[in-house]
Amino acid sequence: METQLDPMKDDLPLMANTSYMLVKHYILDLDVDFKSKVIEGVIVLFFETGSRYRKTSSTGKEDCQSQFDETCKMTASEPCHIPVTNVSACSSKKEYNDFAVCGKGEEDTSDKSGNHSNKEQASGISSSKDCCDIENHGNKDFLLVLDCCDLSVLKVEEVDVAAVSGIEKFTRSAKLTDVSKELENLRNQIIHELVTLPADRWKEQLYYFTRCSQAPGCGELQFTTGTWSLEIKKSGIQTPTDFPHAIRIWYKTKPEGRSVTWTTDQSGRPCVYTMGSPINNRALFPCQEPPVALSTWQASVRTAAGFVVLMSGENSAEPVQLQEGILSWYYYVTMPMPASTFTIAVGCWQEVKKQSFTAATQTNTEFSLPSSQANFRWHEEICGHVEYPCRFQNPAARLQAVIPYRVFAPWCLVEHCEERLLHLIPECLSAAYTTLGTHPFSRLDVLIVPSNFSSLGMASPHIIFLSQSVLPGGSHLCGTRLCHEIAHAWFGLAIGARDWTEEWISEGFATFLEDIFWARAQQQLSHDEVKGQQELKALLRWRRLRDEVQNSEEDLQVLRPKKESTGELSESGASVVKHGLKAEKIFMQVHYLKGYFLLRSLARTIGEASYLASLRKFVHKFHGQLVLSQDFLCMLLEDIPEQKESGLTVESIFQNWLDTSGIPKPLLEEGETWKECQLVQQVSGEVTKWIQTNQRIRKSGKKKRKRDEVIFQKLLPDQLVLLLESLLEEKTLCPRILQCLEKTYQLQEQDAEVRHRWCELVVKHKYVPGYGDVEKFLREDQAMGVYLYGELMVNEDAKQQELAHKCFAAAREHMDASSAKVVAEMLF
Repeated sequence: METQLDPMKDDLPLMANTSYMLVKHYILDLDVDFKSKVIEGVIVLFFETGSRYRKTSSTGKEDCQSQFDETCKMTASEPCHIPVTNVSACSSKKEYNDFAVCGKGEEDTSDKSGNHSNKEQASGISSSKDCCDIENHGNKDFLLVLDCCDLSVLKVEEVDVAAVSGIEKFTRSAKLTDVSKELENLRNQIIHELVTLPADRWKEQLYYFTRCSQAPGCGELQFTTGTWSLEIKKSGIQTPTDFPHAIRIWYKTKPEGRSVTWTTDQSGRPCVYTMGSPINNRALFPCQEPPVALSTWQASVRTAAGFVVLMSGENSAEPVQLQEGILSWYYYVTMPMPASTFTIAVGCWQEVKKQSFTAATQTNTEFSLPSSQANFRWHEEICGHVEYPCRFQNPAARLQAVIPYRVFAPWCLVEHCEERLLHLIPECLSAAYTTLGTHPFSRLDVLIVPSNFSSLGMASPHIIFLSQSVLPGGSHLCGTRLCHEIAHAWFGLAIGARDWTEEWISEGFATFLEDIFWARAQQQLSHDEVKGQQELKALLRWRRLRDEVQNSEEDLQVLRPKKESTGELSESGASVVKHGLKAEKIFMQVHYLKGYFLLRSLARTIGEASYLASLRKFVHKFHGQLVLSQDFLCMLLEDIPEQKESGLTVESIFQNWLDTSGIPKPLLEEGETWKECQLVQQVSGEVTKWIQTNQRIRKSGKKKRKRDEVIFQKLLPDQLVLLLESLLEEKTLCPRILQCLEKTYQLQEQDAEVRHRWCELVVKHKYVPGYGDVEKFLREDQAMGVYLYGELMVNEDAKQQELAHKCFAAAREHMDASSAKVVAEMLF
């Protein structure tokens, strides 16, 4: 018996029964309405029978990736615009005893939560087994379970793909017959042939996917919605093999849906964008969320003229005017990826351009060879993933150091982006290519998202979201964050975690690689300068990890919380993401930091050059696939067999780094070594000066002694962070010292990491002249300001608490839901 999930717990349920049916391709046809704050339209899903009902290979078993048939592919083609289907056609008055099929409207067929029928809680994992266990319950209808929440589903129907003109080429039958059973089998056979077309027939495949999505319906399907799922069945169909493999769903989102946020940009104009975790895209469209459901997609999105639609897509979409005041944007993706990676942002974005840029930087013509070209011999091997038009097999793509890119922002930030961001992108892309080789994706859009974005950045296929917080204060924070997100193209997207609880595979690698990329992007730095900056960064991360371990729940500090059960699924394919709904987990850095220190430790053990060569080998072996921790660790240790003799094994790494809370034992001794770094010693000297100056001022009172003026050295941004953190450990700093600190380093003009520490100093010492800086930070740097609210409240100072309540009241309406929940718990 499978575990029944409790939706009140912190674990995020992945309900889709992917072992029975696996979605291979989505076609979305959507309208974005800013007045109602609703996205409405149709989605067509194309399926293959899941691994449990598919014939096994000659070896009698299938691994993680061989479960998938060759999937749908396409490359750049003319945009294909799907006409809007009349949603009102679903207002049928037919009644059904069990499942809702469609009704006159939400009010007639839904409860207060918008859930059709009386089966809201019937969507636990156990129900998918009970309804799908054909061997034990052969008399029950098969139930298709999709991940879905915060959606109003209006109608579900089977698509008659056999009615498409010219589709006969995908049938093995001599002719169509009128026999119902044969027609059902024929439709599924057509879909199977379509989704398994080889990559070199992508044009034909794209054409017929579109034609099939426009085919008429051939019968409505019964459905019900639960808290976390959409369940669909066809009366009399008892197996996944016989269930319709192409279904069309009419639906609309809800304004309060948790997958997208409706807000205004920094210029005061309306916009909407996907937030990513914790619930991913199930409140944007019904889908299969488990990572194993690797799929491709096409999407046509219509919105009012003046808005720009950016999306995960291989093409740089150009709008087509359908009617006066309405534009349509079309995107597609040919590399199969989890539905959670689909990203959309609609707003009055302005493209940031700099005329002086050479054509070589902006187009496909910038080519070079990565370092250690000999290590790229894996290009000649056949890729290990399902077939798709892979850039690793494309000779031109393999030489492309800088992929085409664009930058978008609200109009009021265009100038900032020109100054701080635009010139960094080719430098960081080239550095990434030099380190890892072929870019997995063919292009990149970078968007400065609204101030309510809860992170400094988020990477998706073909698009990166950056917080406005990375723009002020020079290029350091902007460059390092850009490098971090670019690294996700390889680790997190091209290579994904088979179990989402192992997010260190994505975040640990990106944190480690951001240092490598950024060092190579700053070509003017010497080897010693690079090493010093990386040692300083390691110390800052060590301090952050130490603080987080001291102030968080032990369960949230474990990188592999499911231990030996990691990667295991229920019989139906459903699973849970442990702690996936815990609001404070979003703000934790432990997966970034412990993952980074593990990878850093391995690099130091085997040597950076050998280690980076192993990373490149890993990328070439596993791109386009899903992995577990042991896949990387086993490959790495196979390349360095001498390390096994010293006791470095997968089991020891699990025990010391991944399966336990707290600071890993191998890291405990290392904290002192970074203090010997010259950049750190320079900060220590400056800290001593400030402490001594503070003591003299306190002793002398208000008297000014000109001869005691101290000369302070200029510091790098990370040095300033360490300086301010060190001064935070002092019990008392007098107002004159704080005033002098701000003036000496012009702290209001520094990057967000420095200003955050400055705000902490202001709050700790109740420095009233700095309260304006705190208010500005909480308003403009929401991605980093959450815990400042707690610090304002903990002092039990009336002015500070008033400031906290004032800032929260102003920001709450548009604040990210997880952030708002955490702050509300601090304030009330």
